[in-house]
Amino acid sequence: MTKKGLWHELKNRKALKDILLGTLFIGVTYYLLVFLGLQYTSPGNASIIGLTEILFSFLFFHVLRKEYIPTPHIYGAILMVFGALIILASSFNAFHLGDILIFSANIVAPIGNFFQQRARKQVASETIMFIRSVLSTLIIFMIVFVMQTSISLQAIQGSLIFLLINGLLLLGFSKILWLEGIHRISVTKASALGSIEPFLTLTFAYLLLHQVPTIWQLTSIFPIIVGVFLLSKQGVKQQITPIED
Repeated sequence: MTKKGLWHELKNRKALKDILLGTLFIGVTYYLLVFLGLQYTSPGNASIIGLTEILFSFLFFHVLRKEYIPTPHIYGAILMVFGALIILASSFNAFHLGDILIFSANIVAPIGNFFQQRARKQVASETIMFIRSVLSTLIIFMIVFVMQTSISLQAIQGSLIFLLINGLLLLGFSKILWLEGIHRISVTKASALGSIEPFLTLTFAYLLLHQVPTIWQLTSIFPIIVGVFLLSKQGVKQQITPIED
């Protein structure tokens, strides 16, 4: 923010309101539900249930708010979800409390993305992430203190590499890319493109860990490729819904 001279954006009260609401829904509520949920369910279950965010994004932005989405993008999103389900279905096991928590997180995610998208129209991504990170850190520390969660220095040291990866890449750099992405395309399209993650995981698992994919996982390549192609097509009709207070 100092290098780009963005500190003056903190005075934008209209944007600040959207950033605060985005922080509440994404920076605090969403991640608390996800990390709590992962204590009670498997990563496979969490990945499958995570795909419901696409459905909730579609309902919020294109059904409730009447935002236009090209028909090819709808079909592309469906194919992306179908391809991801082929990859993940084999890892799904019994339904757990954690699944409900992650399902709930996906319900609030589109609301938070709406406020983040609106804030990005007024200020830079760095400003949004600065305020969101500071506030969410303070709030989560308060919750940890109230719940009297025990945190040992040894546990932190043992998990330091994973904490750094989460902080710098997953909760840092990737979120800047996400904010810039939903500033340019719809949240539903961005969420659908995100469902390529299981396919990329398989690819790098094969290249780096030499884990050979199953026939079902290889089958998922076709719908994912077609889905990406459809999502990359420009819609004939472009209609932008005005953003209101």
